[in-house]
Amino acid sequence: MIHLSASAEAEIREHGRALYPEECCGALLGTTEADAVRVLEAVPVENARSDSRERRFHIEPEEYRRLEALARERDRDLIGFYHSHPDHPAVPSDYDREHALPFFHYVVLAVSSGEPGEMASFVLSEDRGTFSREDLLPAGPA
Repeated sequence: MIHLSASAEAEIREHGRALYPEECCGALLGTTEADAVRVLEAVPVENARSDSRERRFHIEPEEYRRLEALARERDRDLIGFYHSHPDHPAVPSDYDREHALPFFHYVVLAVSSGEPGEMASFVLSEDRGTFSREDLLPAGPA
């Protein structure tokens, strides 16, 4: 189960709207507690893809290191990542699965004709074979 703060949800939705028809992407910062993961902040990141930006995203290793440092600085954890699916459902693709890691949470936002819609969260199995959808609940203000 993952709880998403109102401010993180608003940031993800606005980022998806602003970058449509390309995929947006970013990091999820928050806390891991015994009963749930709490996303307190969504940090937009530049999509480093030079091609297929409407269907793919990439985060450079240097940016990943910056995000880890930012999380530590803010006394938070790097919980996972988000990205949008322009004119496609909020379901991870095979490409997403092939590039994901099992210990992160992945929030996917469907953006249809420029308007943010369904948002869902997934975790990847340890064998990296399948994503499982997890409950995505509001966490209140960040």
